[in-house]
Amino acid sequence: MKTLITGGAGFIGSHLAEKLLASGDEVYVIDDFSTGRLDNIQHLLSESRFHLTVGTILNERTVEPLVQACDRIFHLAAAVGVRLIIERPVDTIETNILGTEIVLRLANKYKRKVLITSTSEVYGKGNHVPFKEEDDRIYGPTVKSRWSYATSKAMDEFLTLAYFHEKKLPVVIARLFNTIGPRQTGSYGMVVPSFVQQTLLSHPITVYGDGEQTRCFTFVDDAISALLQLMEHPQAVGEVFNVGDTEEISINFLASLVKKLVGGDSEIIHIPYDEAFEKGFEDMQRRVPDTTKIKNLIGFRPTVNLEESIKKIIEYYRK
Repeated sequence: MKTLITGGAGFIGSHLAEKLLASGDEVYVIDDFSTGRLDNIQHLLSESRFHLTVGTILNERTVEPLVQACDRIFHLAAAVGVRLIIERPVDTIETNILGTEIVLRLANKYKRKVLITSTSEVYGKGNHVPFKEEDDRIYGPTVKSRWSYATSKAMDEFLTLAYFHEKKLPVVIARLFNTIGPRQTGSYGMVVPSFVQQTLLSHPITVYGDGEQTRCFTFVDDAISALLQLMEHPQAVGEVFNVGDTEEISINFLASLVKKLVGGDSEIIHIPYDEAFEKGFEDMQRRVPDTTKIKNLIGFRPTVNLEESIKKIIEYYRK
């Protein structure tokens, strides 16, 4: 098949491009390199079935011929990372909402199947853990820019499902929970690569808040396997799925684990949220997926545990 990946030079997108090429697909990628990196796809540029377009999904004239040329679309392009969201809220909202609207409108024009990658952030401050796809959502006030990302991704989901119900466009929504792996950067606030880089450089490991907030981490290969199976399964159309591991750990435990696996004598220090991000910054205390729905449909079960994932990330950064 001919497959388009928006944001294909990003951390997840580049791994997805590799898998699709290995399966025989012809792969088209569009990326503006705002958070994606050429290094992530440099090794793919010599592939005759790999095509790169440098540009933004906000440019409809650039996106349309790519949609027309392809059979299906993995829409990954989005503003990512807490730090980027706080520092560039306009880009966050415009890229996530306007970009997705353009992709969906063009996909509908040419009747192309679309998988939209959403995020666990859409659950907001909900405390009904583990999160189920149909759970209510609780967000902070609009004066806290941190919630613009969650709101914009929720709007993406509403629009995607509207295209399904009204226009009969075949769509799938995957809510990713803290995907990690080689090529992920800590530049925008991603916690695992940040901890690994800090420890390798013998810098202090900086934990925000009290470190008792918990997360679940999914290795990128497992997440991509889920995306590919969801895209291909007819019963996934028009549905929303949590994609993630269910092993819940505190950020304090994560910092200690990274320190143990890397070695060295980095000190673990705690920085108040107000100093790290913005005054009055609000975070989610727990973020755990209920994966019953995706298990029942495709038998999804992560194969790479957290310690193995971190070892692979350490190896990548050491190289």
